[in-house]
Amino acid sequence: MSTLDPAALTRPHRRKPKRMTPARLGVYGFLIISALFFLLPLYVMLITSVKPMAEIRLGNLLAWPAHLTLEPWSVAWQSACTGLDCNGIRVGFWNSVRIVVPSTVLSILIGAVNGYALSFWRPRGAGWLFGVLLMGAFIPVQVMVYPLVRVLASVHLFSSLPGIVAIHTIFGMPIMTLLFRNYYASIPLELFKAARIDGGGFWRIFIQLMLPMSTPIIVVAVIMQVTGIWNDFILGLVFAGTKNLPMTVQLNNIINTTTGERLYNVNMAATILTSMVPLAIYFISGRWFVRGIASGAVKG
Repeated sequence: MSTLDPAALTRPHRRKPKRMTPARLGVYGFLIISALFFLLPLYVMLITSVKPMAEIRLGNLLAWPAHLTLEPWSVAWQSACTGLDCNGIRVGFWNSVRIVVPSTVLSILIGAVNGYALSFWRPRGAGWLFGVLLMGAFIPVQVMVYPLVRVLASVHLFSSLPGIVAIHTIFGMPIMTLLFRNYYASIPLELFKAARIDGGGFWRIFIQLMLPMSTPIIVVAVIMQVTGIWNDFILGLVFAGTKNLPMTVQLNNIINTTTGERLYNVNMAATILTSMVPLAIYFISGRWFVRGIASGAVKG
């Protein structure tokens, strides 16, 4: 009868190296080609934004710049022209900040309260109300533009900062309600009942119990709302007015300005500056987004 070798038990188990089969090579090849396909436009934008116009006119789109310059970035930020105004894209940047911050806070707060009420308090007709809110999440924006223009004009909020904030809050409320309702549905009902027995009311339970437990889904909601509102074009174009145009609308106006020479390096720099905030949020908070989704955003 053979005996076990004690040394064999203590030796670390080595995994057999995976063979590069044709299927695995095909998967790697597809992923590499896909990555290059999506990264190529970003590469062209970056190298074009640091080239002088003399090099761009040569037509070597993919060539590395012979003379690096950051002047197009400075012009795009400080002095790029939109019609007769030459204040750069920084004006649109701060307009976008003024729009994004209150819109994100209000839509998340309202969505959290709605999801909490629909999950635990269940007022009469809660199912119908939830269905109506979900319907609002799937109706195309273009369908509701004209009615909302008329409504905001009647209350003197059209083409104003409070008006565009209200629009983004309204359009963000259905999906925020869905996220928070599904998240709260994964919380044990016994926890809520214990808080009720201890004398907690609607707002006390929400503020002291539910909100501290909602950090993962709040992170998900912030990422979704900030990126969605920052990248919006049509609502900002229609409802913001000329004094509150967001960065995306101003970028379109800068690129489509036809007076004088078309500065492709400045246009590319302005485009990258416009996308910096969503890109930064993606790279910094991507793992938090996945963590929040896994902790209850799709449960219920």
